Amino acid sequence: MTLVRRASKNLLLAIFVIFPTAISAIYYSFIAADQYYSEARFVIKAQGRQQPQVSTLANLIQTTGLSAGQEQANEVLSYIGSRDALREIMQRVDVKEVYQKPAIDFWARYPAPWREDRFENLFRYYTGMVEGRIDHDTGLAVLTVRAFDAQDAQRINLTLLDLSEQLVNRLNDKARENAISEARRSVVEAEDRLRSARLQLASYRNEQQLLDPASQAQGVLGVATTLLGEQASAQAQLAVMQRSTPDNPRIPALQRRIAAIRAEIASQTGRAVGTQTGIASKLAEYEKRLLEQEFAAGALTAANAALEQARVEAQRQQFYLERVVEPNRPDLARLPNRLFNVLTVFGLGLCLYLVAWMLVVGILEHSPED
Repeated sequence: MTLVRRASKNLLLAIFVIFPTAISAIYYSFIAADQYYSEARFVIKAQGRQQPQVSTLANLIQTTGLSAGQEQANEVLSYIGSRDALREIMQRVDVKEVYQKPAIDFWARYPAPWREDRFENLFRYYTGMVEGRIDHDTGLAVLTVRAFDAQDAQRINLTLLDLSEQLVNRLNDKARENAISEARRSVVEAEDRLRSARLQLASYRNEQQLLDPASQAQGVLGVATTLLGEQASAQAQLAVMQRSTPDNPRIPALQRRIAAIRAEIASQTGRAVGTQTGIASKLAEYEKRLLEQEFAAGALTAANAALEQARVEAQRQQFYLERVVEPNRPDLARLPNRLFNVLTVFGLGLCLYLVAWMLVVGILEHSPED
């Protein structure tokens, strides 16, 4: 039984401790490729927005929600970890070539030995090599890219920052378009209304042969008033003649002149008022169309002012990406932690060995002796 226990102990020690530790030591010492980290830090800010001077308590209350640019920073980080970002990076950088170099060991190289070379597998690999997060202590967005060459890590990081800036610009354009589209639509509607009102007014003037009924009515009534004065003067002259010289031969002519003036007064008055075709009957429709034109012009002025205000407000709410720390080119590999990894394998193997040895000892103690 003692020989069996000793043999089992040595076998378990070799299986769970010696062999894994030796293999990990060989792998991390001679096979595992160095991995470099390139880190960049940026923040999303709003144009023309100043940080208000508030007290410490108010500042603490404000920090319970998202800041002006933190929501946009979260959107950028979500984009960085998306398939769209990977597709756009692949148009500028040969990502597969970066992570398929012969110098990379088989375990860390893309694709993994148990995976095929497909976009989804590349995306999984990409998300393991690129990390974006918010540093809550500083409020900055941190972008970290891991690669097996320092220049490759920096190049991918720079590309991601460029694409992120383009994303912020696209979001700005979309937000600006959404903000002013309604105001622009109101301007177009006001322009159409004013154009229609002007056409209707011009058409009515042509149909009725009137330029300005009010002015024309005043002119007609002015002529009638003048004629009334002439009529009164002629009638007074006629009255004098009839009293002083009843047989005066000028009396019939003066009477005919008075009758002509009276007829002309009636004609001028009929042009202005009192008939269905008079200027007064057309004045109400004319003023209605003129008022519609004035209202349309006022609406257009208000719509243009609202559009300009919307543009100013949209410009004030524009965001931009400000690089606080440019992507660095590391000169020292951060991974793999060779000694730490070997010791980790040794520790895990030792734990497994102790568990397995306890099980074996328990089985041997309860087994029947021959």
